[in-house]
Amino acid sequence: MFLVSFLALVLDFVISLAAISIVKQQSTRSLQDTADLYIHRINHDFAYMTHYMGWTLANDESLETMNANPVNSYAFIKANENLHKQYSELQKNYGKEYQFFVYLKKPGFFLNCAPLNIGYSDYQALKKQVMSYVEEKNIYERFYSQWTPIEVGGKHYVTNIVPYHDSYMISLVSADDLIRPLRGINLGENGYVSLVSGEGRGLTSPVSNNGERIAAESGRTLLPDLFRTRTTVHGEFNNASFYVKLVIQFGAFERIMVAQLLIILLAVIITCNVCFIMLYFKNKVLKPIKSFSYNLAFWTEDGDPLDIGSSKIIELEKASKQFMHLVGQIRKFKIDLYERELEKQRIQLDYMKLQIKPHFFLNCLTSIYSMAQMQMHQEIESMALSTSKYFRYIFQSGENFVGLEEELDHVRTYLDIQKHRYRDALSYSIQREGEDTRNARIPPLVLQTFVENAVKYAVSRTSEAVIELAVRREADGDAERLVFRIADTGPGYPSEILEALQQGRPLDQSGGTHIGIMNTLRRLEFLYRNEAKVLFANREHGGACVTLYLPVVVPEKTGG
Repeated sequence: MFLVSFLALVLDFVISLAAISIVKQQSTRSLQDTADLYIHRINHDFAYMTHYMGWTLANDESLETMNANPVNSYAFIKANENLHKQYSELQKNYGKEYQFFVYLKKPGFFLNCAPLNIGYSDYQALKKQVMSYVEEKNIYERFYSQWTPIEVGGKHYVTNIVPYHDSYMISLVSADDLIRPLRGINLGENGYVSLVSGEGRGLTSPVSNNGERIAAESGRTLLPDLFRTRTTVHGEFNNASFYVKLVIQFGAFERIMVAQLLIILLAVIITCNVCFIMLYFKNKVLKPIKSFSYNLAFWTEDGDPLDIGSSKIIELEKASKQFMHLVGQIRKFKIDLYERELEKQRIQLDYMKLQIKPHFFLNCLTSIYSMAQMQMHQEIESMALSTSKYFRYIFQSGENFVGLEEELDHVRTYLDIQKHRYRDALSYSIQREGEDTRNARIPPLVLQTFVENAVKYAVSRTSEAVIELAVRREADGDAERLVFRIADTGPGYPSEILEALQQGRPLDQSGGTHIGIMNTLRRLEFLYRNEAKVLFANREHGGACVTLYLPVVVPEKTGG
């Protein structure tokens, strides 16, 4: 009996440990996804700034004027003011923590071209370092399109130096500012986020959630390695010689495991005492004790404790009721704690997702700003109205199905916005065969996902891209279905991507790509219960083609 009781307690501990391990894995996976989303945004920002600085060096007239005139001339000063305005706007879009500088080697001119957020001593130290880097023969290999950590005035920064002949554009951001948004994530009492160089050297001091600095090796516990609650997650940047390190410290889980060990120890001691007493009280005590032990032995997480109301010992009955109440409270406490931790991680992940890729909105505002400079008032009205309609539809109530006309209008609005941006580089057509499709309903944003993918890969500055969307209704045996055909004149799908899509294999989403298409395919599979079909192909004369077959009748129990 003692052995059975002990095994039941050990089984309870193993089940609890397994549940805690699963929750830890889910929390770690959620935090990894959050870090990947943020790093993907930073990669996009880095790429855009590098491209913008390279374009400035190669094409901007202000730099040409500055290189062609003396430093104190009116033309030089006026060109420098224009350059400062451009990069001040860039700094507004990406945050004041990003700082930009220009260095002209021949006149020896070094100056910030956006508002300065570092001290004068650090500015002088940065100037000296940049001049020394310029003299190095491997400046192209070390800095071109490569964000590199440097130390200025005892503080770590991340910089990118873009060279072009004897002119250089420099971008600089503090290592602490770069990872500040990630420090808002709850990583536990002693969890922290740090930026680490490729050689493993810390670029930022680990700071816990309460703002206190902690040692990089903190978080050690008295538990064996099997029960250690500390987890490390790494996030890699593109074109950078550093990475993000997130150390997660699940303090609550550790306390639960300690409580479980104490409960088991206490139960074992009680069981031993009971077994000892049974030797002396065979007649009046042995039978109730057996019932109590039987209750303990057959109690599991999924079942209810046995009632021993027929016991002859009133005190034992009370103890059993108290024990059942204690078990229920412990179970409820564990479940509530797990759910709170998961909900907290979901809220943080959703918050980071809301901050992902704001560049579509910023690009719209930039286009309106450019139109305003050229006094294109009619185009501004059209662009502002299209942008308003687009985001109103995006933030509508989360229904599973919307009217086909609403979805087509949204796609038309999206293409109008893109046409304002690309002008003669993009044209489109939306055709609907017959009026029998007017009242149909489809999942929202499904068509836009494939149209957006077509715009992303088909539009170029060298030739006009044509995007076609056709809708018709056709019979499919006893039922009817909607057929959507989305085609473009771009380069088409790469062979390996097309083969994976045609065979129904999932695409690689580790680099932040193909997420929209894979999510849309999963939504269609769920909403239509595998009755929807999507075909991918490349057109004979160039371009990609996607054909969607959606049932006209919405499956039951899927309405929004």
